Amino acid sequence: MGEPVVSFVDTLAAAHIVPVIRHSDPAIARQACDLLAEAGIRALEITTTVPGAATLIEELRKSYPQIVTGAGTVFDAEQARAVLDAGAQFVVSPCWSEGAAQLTLASGVPYLPGAMTPGEVLHHATAGAAAVKVFPADAAGGPGFLKALKSVFPDVAFMPTGDVSPETAQSYLDVGAVCVGMGGNLLPTRALEAGNTGLAQDQINAALAAVSFHNS
Repeated sequence: MGEPVVSFVDTLAAAHIVPVIRHSDPAIARQACDLLAEAGIRALEITTTVPGAATLIEELRKSYPQIVTGAGTVFDAEQARAVLDAGAQFVVSPCWSEGAAQLTLASGVPYLPGAMTPGEVLHHATAGAAAVKVFPADAAGGPGFLKALKSVFPDVAFMPTGDVSPETAQSYLDVGAVCVGMGGNLLPTRALEAGNTGLAQDQINAALAAVSFHNS
């Protein structure tokens, strides 16, 4: 069973940033997670595009019980079942997936579907989403777009994701995002691919320092 919705949203709010892990090499993905854990990250989203994503989720749950670890890019019930069986503590989709939603919600695990329009936000919020992933956030209009959504949906927890950068992350939080999802602009994939873990850690720390991450 997952956390109650209120408790889960509080967890996201405390996390500020949810790193979105996406890489074709599971070893690089695991390295990124280890460095993020060392930096104090409180939540991780492992996308199903990572080979063996379910196995990685299971390993991370054991290695870092203090980190809320979920699954992303979940499109159907089959993928949802695999990550839930692995211990995913939340499930994220780029859009509403009926199969994934039904199975996830029936399991008592928070479901975070993506939305880009007010109609999608209304549907997701009333259908049981714990939070709504505004995606792609930057292309949709950035912090200004989120501010407009928050003005008409003040009770909806929003997690903007999609080209959110260290430079824009705080602006999203300032206009009402419960947290932000950050992928390529946070993860130092080139440094990790080159085997330079020191540089990778420095890049992660610099990205987190741009947000009020260490102040909570």
